[in-house]
Amino acid sequence: MAGAAGGTNPISVINDTPMGIRQVLVVILMVFLNALDGFDVLSSAFAGPGMMAEWSIDRTQLGLVLSAELVGMGFGSVLLGGMADKYGRKLTMLACLTVMAVGMYLAGTAVYAHPLGSVPGLGWVSDILIWRFITGLGIGGMLASTNAVVAETSSSSGRAVSMAFYVIGYPVGGVIGGFAAQEWLLVTGTWHDVFIFGAVVTAAMIPLVMVIVPETPAYYASRRPNGALEKINKSLAAFGKAAIEALPDLKDSGPKPKATDILANPKLRPATLYLAFGYMFHTFTFYYILKNAPTIVALAGFTQAEGASSLTYANIGGAIGGAIFGFFLKKFGIKTPTIIGLLLGVAAVIYFGLGHESLWDWRIAALFTMFFSNAAIVGYYAAFALSFPAYARASGTGFVLGVGRLGAAGSPIVAGYLFDHINGGNDNLLTVSIIMSMGSVLGAILMFMMPIRDADEEAMKDAELPAGSPID
Repeated sequence: MAGAAGGTNPISVINDTPMGIRQVLVVILMVFLNALDGFDVLSSAFAGPGMMAEWSIDRTQLGLVLSAELVGMGFGSVLLGGMADKYGRKLTMLACLTVMAVGMYLAGTAVYAHPLGSVPGLGWVSDILIWRFITGLGIGGMLASTNAVVAETSSSSGRAVSMAFYVIGYPVGGVIGGFAAQEWLLVTGTWHDVFIFGAVVTAAMIPLVMVIVPETPAYYASRRPNGALEKINKSLAAFGKAAIEALPDLKDSGPKPKATDILANPKLRPATLYLAFGYMFHTFTFYYILKNAPTIVALAGFTQAEGASSLTYANIGGAIGGAIFGFFLKKFGIKTPTIIGLLLGVAAVIYFGLGHESLWDWRIAALFTMFFSNAAIVGYYAAFALSFPAYARASGTGFVLGVGRLGAAGSPIVAGYLFDHINGGNDNLLTVSIIMSMGSVLGAILMFMMPIRDADEEAMKDAELPAGSPID
C-alpha cells in the first residue's frame, strides 16, 4: 500500500502520497454530484417558460418559484453542513440525495389547481414552492458535504486541480440538463418531465455513493468516535494507504476546537464574514443569468427550447472558465485571479443586457457571463477549502453557502420585480442587467479586503488545534 507505515497523522498520509485510483474515483463522483446539484437547481429555470405559459403567471410570480430552492439551499447549507461535521460526510450525502429525489419528483407532479396556501394570488404556487424548497434543503447539504470530501480526499499537490474540476461540475450539470431539456424533455414532453428526469438521476446516485465513497480520515481524526483508530485505518485502507499505529495526541491545554469557532475564533471570523457576504453579493449577479436567461431569450421571440439553449451555452462557458481558472489559482494564488474574474463577469452581464438579434448572439453572450462568473466561483470554493480547518470545514462552508443563498434567492425575485415594474420586460433589459451586475462589484471589493490564510497551519502554530490535526 502507498504511504509510510506507522505514525499518528492520517491526514499526512493523504496529503503527502500520490492519489490512488479510489481517491480519483471519489473526486470524479463528487464532480458528478455537483453536476447533479447544478441540474437540480437549474431545472426550474428550464421549466420556467413552460410554467408561465401553462399557468398564465407573470415574472414576479415566476421569480418566487425560481427562488424557492435557493432559500432551501441556504437553510440546508447551514443545517445539513453542520450535520456533515457531526455525523459524517457520507451519511449526510445519502440523506441529502434522498431529500433531493423526493423533492424533484413531487415538483414534477405539481399542478396549477392544487393550492396548499392561503395567500391571495399565490395559492397556485404554494405546493411547488414547498417541493422546490425541500429540494433546495438537500442541495445545500450536498454542496457543503461534497466540498469537504474533495478537500479531504485529495493530496496536497492535487487539491487545487481537484477543487477546480469539482466546481465546474455544477455548470456541466447545467449543460447536460440543458441539452436534455431542449433536445428531448421540452420537445417530446412538458416542463413536468424536467423535474421527473432530475428525480430519477438523483435516485441513481444513492447506490454509487454507498459503494464508492468511504468516510474521510479527516472526519474520524477530528471527531474521535468510538473505535476511531480502526475506522481511520479502514478508511486509509480503502484508499490504498498504510495504516497508522496510534491516534494523534490531543493538546492537554485549552478546550477542544468546535465548529462554532468559524465565528467565535477571532482568527477565523474575518475570513468567514468576508467570504460569506462576498459570496452572497456575487451569487446575486450569478443567479440573475442562470435563473432568467431562458425566459429572457424566450420572450425575445424564440421558443422555450431555444430559450433553454441559452442556459446550456452559459453553462458551457462556466465549465470552460472554471477549468482554466483552476490552473490560474495554482500559479497566482486565490485573491487576484478571483477579483479579475468578478469584474470581467460584470462586464459580460452588461453585454448580455444590451440585447441581441440572433439566437447565437444570445448564446455567446450567455456563455461569456458564466465563463467569468463561474471562474470567480472556483476562487471562492478554493478559499473555503483554505480558510476553514478540517474540524469545521463542512460547517464553515455550509455557513458561507447559507449566507450566500440570500443573494441567490433574492436575485430572481428582484429581477422579476424590476422586469415587471421598470416600463415592462425586456425593453429595459440593459437597466435591469446593470443593476443586477452590481453584486459582483461588491464581491470584488470584499475579496480585495479579505485576509487569505491557511487556517490549519495558522491554528497549529497557535496551538488551537489538536496535535496532528489535518493540514490542507
